[in-house]
Amino acid sequence: MSISYPVTAQDPTIVDDYHGTKVSDPYRWLEDSHSEATQAWIAAQNQVTAEFLEAIPERRSIRSRLTQLWNYAKYSVPWREGGRYFWFKNDGLQNQSVLYWQTSLEGEPRVLLDPNTWSEDGTVALTGIAVSDDGKWLTYAISRSGSDWKEWRVREIDTLIDQPDRVQWSKFSGAAWTKDNRGFFYSRYDAPQDDLQDVNYFQKLYYHVLGTDQEQDQLIYHRPDRKEWGFNGEVTEDGQFLIISVWQGTSPQNLVFYLSLQQENATVLPLIEEFEAEYSFLGNDDQGFWFRTDRDAPRGKVIKINLTNPENRIDVIPEQQETLQGVSLINNEWVAFYLQDACTVIRRFSLTGAPIGTIPLPGIGSASGFSGKRYDTETFYSFTSFTVPPTIFHFDFQSNSSTLFRQPEIDFPLTDYTTEQVFVPSKDGTLIPLFLTCKKELIGQCLPTYLYGYGGFNVSLTPSFSISNLIWLEQGGVLAIACLRGGGEYGEEWHRSGQKHLKQNVFDDFISCAEWLIGQGRTTAKQLAIAGGSNGGLLVGACMTQRPELFGAALPAVGVMDMLRFHRFTIGWAWIEEYGSPDNPADFPYLFAYSPLHRLQPGVSYPATLVTTADHDDRVVPAHSFKFISALQNAQAGDAPVLIRIETKAGHGAGKPTTKTIEEAADKWAFLIEVLGLRSRNSPAATS
Repeated sequence: MSISYPVTAQDPTIVDDYHGTKVSDPYRWLEDSHSEATQAWIAAQNQVTAEFLEAIPERRSIRSRLTQLWNYAKYSVPWREGGRYFWFKNDGLQNQSVLYWQTSLEGEPRVLLDPNTWSEDGTVALTGIAVSDDGKWLTYAISRSGSDWKEWRVREIDTLIDQPDRVQWSKFSGAAWTKDNRGFFYSRYDAPQDDLQDVNYFQKLYYHVLGTDQEQDQLIYHRPDRKEWGFNGEVTEDGQFLIISVWQGTSPQNLVFYLSLQQENATVLPLIEEFEAEYSFLGNDDQGFWFRTDRDAPRGKVIKINLTNPENRIDVIPEQQETLQGVSLINNEWVAFYLQDACTVIRRFSLTGAPIGTIPLPGIGSASGFSGKRYDTETFYSFTSFTVPPTIFHFDFQSNSSTLFRQPEIDFPLTDYTTEQVFVPSKDGTLIPLFLTCKKELIGQCLPTYLYGYGGFNVSLTPSFSISNLIWLEQGGVLAIACLRGGGEYGEEWHRSGQKHLKQNVFDDFISCAEWLIGQGRTTAKQLAIAGGSNGGLLVGACMTQRPELFGAALPAVGVMDMLRFHRFTIGWAWIEEYGSPDNPADFPYLFAYSPLHRLQPGVSYPATLVTTADHDDRVVPAHSFKFISALQNAQAGDAPVLIRIETKAGHGAGKPTTKTIEEAADKWAFLIEVLGLRSRNSPAATS
């Protein structure tokens, strides 16, 4: 298809001096997403992209097939609070999942919140909930158009009556009720002038009393001398303490303070005063607090800190060979989540740390859940993998047995597909786990391949189920998921080996996976598509600019593309802990060397590219994608299309309605079918 791209104006006068290096920024005007010029540019780009996608014959059938596959009941893991069970359900094609409750597992489910009634297009989402200890009240947060900003409200559970309470300008915060059920703790920022772009500094921790105006909320803790500090408040199960976890940037390292909720006029006291390691609160008793930490244990352990002598730290569960991802205190014992080569293993320990067995899982995959109170004797968990949709189990500690609770029914032959795990040597010899999923009879053949990665912020890519990916598998393609350095699959050392000055390791890992797939005859460069979102969008942008000949297509979603200005918008400053800062002379050369926006070179044939972003993304602001696609369209020498799809009334991804999710997925697969030349393949998506 012949494409005439919109002409994007350039301003050659905008040049910045970074420690003696002059860097032009001709598309900076696109950073103003509210301007008439930017809005006109968005409309023009979307029109070109829409015309390209609408001309793909398979697009409509793919959307129809996706809608058909998506239409099955989906359940969350239930949890118990205040004598009630709570859980989410989506009937199939509802834009937002509905929150239910019931008094017993055999009781009649009752709707508590239905976000689908909040907007006609599903763009108002439920983004946070907390139930009071007595089970009477629910505080819940709503977000509009995919924004990170939350507004907290309160509903009486039995009557479904909303109270007049409105708590605004909360972001990156949960809510925690006090034991007396009078109110809840939350964190917020001062009201911004521009809610989509203003930098988020000076978060504060407040206490809101039920039935009062937000202006009367009690300021619990803030640090005017530490603008980067953020606060997460958690009330201990016995109601005696408020645990305040202090975060700074995106590093897992945190501080811990605590406040007695039993003493009048108590003051906040420090417990962990240095950003030395990660400390995740697990529980407490009369002697002290339990934490999961990676201090002197890169793969994690459980410790107990004595309140009267905080330097007295006892190892309860020592570091194991696998990576400790999470721990629950339930049935008066520890239920610990470990990662073994990116797959979940569940182990049980006594309160003193003695091993008491495992909880067998249905196969190799990922498990989540196992929440509850200290003396609960039951819990729920979900198990999933690339070919197993999230399946809910009930676990009874007294009988030491799991029983199937909810199993999705999908009209797709999942048993015809299989997953293998291989370990690919990276450029420096480090072995990178790579999951490969395809039809059983196609294992080892040369096939179109969709290679996905993330590689950052201590995030682990474990086996997970995606309805959208079934379209690709049905086409006869391979789904390849790479567990790159920068993630958390092998603990904090694995994370650190892919951040800051070592970020190039992540790109080398991904490129090595691509080279291995081609070298082993599993695919060809022309059949290989790479994809990733957010930090994964950066990954795709860096790799396609470093090795453009290696890929047939690239799908960078909501990516961080301008590594010289990322820290100037919303929460971008927090990523300095992960990436480094362009304002630091020691960091600048590394950032400039791989910044996707700045690595584009005129006259190079780049792979077919579909950039995706959203106009209300207030985490990775859309200017990253706007500027990148403008430079890419200007630089492109080959015939491969380079387009941008800009979703409206949507954000970074959370809370996106089902209709928009299906439309975007259909456009993505249609684009790949077109640019990779897969039209001849026989599948329901291509022939229906």
